[in-house]
Amino acid sequence: MPAVPERRARSSETPDPTRYHDRVPASRQVAQHVERAARAALVALPHLKDAATPTARLSDVDEWGRSEHMRSIARRVFAPVYKHWFRAEWEGLEKIPKTGGALLVANHAGALPPDAPTIMHGIEVELGRPVYGMADYIFRRVPWVGTMWARVGGLPAHPDNALRLLKDQGQLAVVFPEGTKGPSKTYADRYRLRRFGRGGFVEIAMRAGVPVIPIAVVGAEESMPVIFRLPTLARALGVPYVPVTANVLVFGPLGLLLYFPSKLKLRVLDPVTFDVPPGQERYSKSRVMEEAESIRLHLQESLYEMLRERRNVFFG
Repeated sequence: MPAVPERRARSSETPDPTRYHDRVPASRQVAQHVERAARAALVALPHLKDAATPTARLSDVDEWGRSEHMRSIARRVFAPVYKHWFRAEWEGLEKIPKTGGALLVANHAGALPPDAPTIMHGIEVELGRPVYGMADYIFRRVPWVGTMWARVGGLPAHPDNALRLLKDQGQLAVVFPEGTKGPSKTYADRYRLRRFGRGGFVEIAMRAGVPVIPIAVVGAEESMPVIFRLPTLARALGVPYVPVTANVLVFGPLGLLLYFPSKLKLRVLDPVTFDVPPGQERYSKSRVMEEAESIRLHLQESLYEMLRERRNVFFG
């Protein structure tokens, strides 16, 4: 019989791709090489249990809007003003606690008050603690200004904000109980403290269980003194006051932001504590008002004493 040609068996094995390497166009080879390199560069995503917790932040902006990056810029910008223009001098800075919450209370003056940035800067530099400045909500309504105020540590002076900040987070907050009545007063009424509202700051300190630490500031009144106000224009603009300052009369438009180089002296008074249980919904209104007025009088007496000791507005 004639021999039957042997049929080649079909192989079930997967063909070796290297056999066809020479058949793949050069452009496709390059694309495959790039794809393999890209896959090798990928980093595996972490499992949920290894991922950042909800409290972890992907930026330096905290829940209040404060940015440490912006604070560092503000400290660098304000440092020469603090040291060489105002030549700020502290007394009793050791009375401010290095840990735990405390409510700082100070007098407020100057058409564009320099006391708030001076207090915040001084405590952050000297004690290494951040200070949140609580101000009228008008700052949050002004475009750009409200955002910048939040980035450098400002927040609306609302009781709920203060309670969370002081009690839950153990932070330092500074508040000015005179409100806009302090910086809007004319030079003729300098260093005469206005009424401290209804004493809301005392009730907040009671609820949070933190001390109130008064700070008397001398020199802010002369840094940007108000000669007179324009109430009609203020009502038209919807702002608390429109001042005409001596700075504008001397420096022209630059006087809107340029301070006189008056020396700022800051005296930290003894902490005030309240013998009441924290966390209550309500406290005696008469007790709150009495404590607030006592703090105001103590601050007023300290201001008069500091003024008697001062020899010169610009040199202290």
